[in-house]
Amino acid sequence: DVQLQASGGGLVQPGGSLRLSCAASGFTFDEYAIGWFRQAPGKEREGVACISNTAGGIYYADSVQDRFTLSRDNVKNTAYLQMDSLKPEDTAVYFCAAVKLFGKFFFAGMDYWGNGTLVTVSS
Repeated sequence: DVQLQASGGGLVQPGGSLRLSCAASGFTFDEYAIGWFRQAPGKEREGVACISNTAGGIYYADSVQDRFTLSRDNVKNTAYLQMDSLKPEDTAVYFCAAVKLFGKFFFAGMDYWGNGTLVTVSS
């Protein structure tokens, strides 16, 4: 079975940092781009960042550019989202997902979706 397990969420103060992990199994990890999405209460889902299968291409939404860093380890079948300088507006449930064609990230046309992990930024 395909699994994408997101973890690492929690409560952090504004200006703080968190690192989310997305552990994958059940498919050939290094053939898929990995994307992160988030959804805050009452808001639409937002594509946050996406990394190509070889990490040669990475996209960041304007809202997280220069604060978030996406990476992956194709040996451990895991992707990481390092989130720095967190703001209250970053509060959301964060989901990871996998897709063979990178471009499909931009309309959330992912092949596999994982569970969510809650990030709360509050003092």
